[in-house]
Amino acid sequence: MKLNVKNTVLIGFSFLAISSFWQMYDSLIPKILTGTFNISKTYSGIIMASDNVLALLLLPLFGTLSDKTKSPLGRRKPYILVGTIISAVLMIGLPILDNSYFESPSSTKVLLFIINLALLLIAMGTFRSPAVALMPDITPKPLRSKGNAIINLMGAVGGVIYLIITSVLYSNSRTEGLEHINYLPIFTIIAGIMLISLLILLLFVNEPKLVRLRQRNEDRYNSRNSYIHSTAEDNRPMQKEVRKSLIFLLLSVSFWFIGYNGVNTWFTVYAEEVWGMRVGQASTCLTVATVGAIVSYIPVGIVASRLGRRKTIKFGVLLLSLCFFGAFLCTLIFSRFNFILLILFFLVGLAWASINVNSLPMVVEMCSGAKVGKFTGLYYTFSMSAQIITPILAGWILENISYKALFPYAATAVSIAFITMSFVKHGDNKIIAKTGLDAFDLDD
Repeated sequence: MKLNVKNTVLIGFSFLAISSFWQMYDSLIPKILTGTFNISKTYSGIIMASDNVLALLLLPLFGTLSDKTKSPLGRRKPYILVGTIISAVLMIGLPILDNSYFESPSSTKVLLFIINLALLLIAMGTFRSPAVALMPDITPKPLRSKGNAIINLMGAVGGVIYLIITSVLYSNSRTEGLEHINYLPIFTIIAGIMLISLLILLLFVNEPKLVRLRQRNEDRYNSRNSYIHSTAEDNRPMQKEVRKSLIFLLLSVSFWFIGYNGVNTWFTVYAEEVWGMRVGQASTCLTVATVGAIVSYIPVGIVASRLGRRKTIKFGVLLLSLCFFGAFLCTLIFSRFNFILLILFFLVGLAWASINVNSLPMVVEMCSGAKVGKFTGLYYTFSMSAQIITPILAGWILENISYKALFPYAATAVSIAFITMSFVKHGDNKIIAKTGLDAFDLDD
C-alpha cells in the first residue's frame, strides 16, 4: 500500500488557502487594531482570541455535520465550497474599512469592522474541520502521518506565499515614512489564492471515489499484514485506556499551542518593540521558520512511520521549548536582531513540523472512520481553546510585565506539553520496518 501523492497534494490546496489566510490574520489584524484603531494590546488580544471562541463552537459542529452529510460532492466539499466563497468576499471589507477609518475616524466604522471580522471568522469556521478531515478520509490509516506531512507542507507553502508577498509589498523602502499602510492589495491577493485553491479542489478531487478507494486499500492491507492500532470500532465505546491517552494528547495539544501561538500572534509587534523591525523584516524572520517546517515535513513523516508518532512529537516538543528559551537568552544578549536567531527560527520550524505532522493522525487513530470529522473537530476544540487564552494572556504580559517575557512564557507552556505527552500510550501506528527505497513508500 502506497500513498497517492498527487491526490494528497490536490486536497492540500484547501489547507494552503486556509493557512495563507491565518498567516495574514495573525500578522496584520493585531497591527490594524493597535495601529489604526488605537485599541490597547490587551483588548486587541481579546479580539484576536474571538476567532478561537467561535472556532471552539463551530469546528466540532461542522466536523460532526460533515460526517453525516451525503451529497454528490461528498461529505466535506459542500462546506469547503460555500465557506471559501463567503470568506473571500468578506475579507476584502477589512482593509477597506481600515483605510476609511484612517481617512475619517468614526465609531460606526469601528463597529462595522468588528462585525465584518466576526462574519469572516464564522465563515472560516464552517469549512476548516471538513477541509482537514478530507485527508484522513482518503488516506489509509498507516499512511496518515505521511499524508499529513504533505498537507502541512501545502499549508506551509501557503504561509510562505503570504510572507514573500508581504516582504515585497511592504518592504522598508515602500513603507518608511508612511503614516498609514494600505493592506487592501495583500487581502485581495489572499482572497484570490483561496478561490483558485477552491477551483482546483472542485475540478480535480472526486471525494466519494477516493473514499471508496481508501476503504478498499485499507481492508486489503489489514487482511494481509500485522497492523498495530488503537482505534475504536464504529459500534463500540472507546476503551478506558484509549480515552486516557486521548485526554492527555489533547491537553498536550493545548499547551504547545499556547506557547507557539503566543509567539506567532505577537511576534510582529514584539519584533518592532524589542528589535526595531518593520513588518517586512518580521515577515522575513517568520519565513525562515516556515522554511524550516517545509523542508522537514516529508522527512518527519517518514521518520514517524519508522520510529513512531509519539517519539517524534516528544522530540519536536523538547526542541521547540529549547528554541524559545534560546530566543529569550539572545534577546537578553543582543539589543538588535542577530543572525543566531535566524538559526533558532529555522529549528522552530523543524520542531513544529515534528509536532504538527503527527498530532492529528494520533487523534483520529483513536476513532472509527465514521467519526473522523467529529474527532478532527475535537482536536481543534483543544487547540483553539489554547488560542483563546494565549493572545489575551501574552498580550497582557507584554503590556504589563515586559516584552522580553514572551519567549519564557512560550517555553514554559511547551515544556508542560512534554510532560503530558509522557502519559499518551495509544494512537501510535507502527508499520513493519522497510529498507531501501521502499521506506519512502510514495506513489504518484
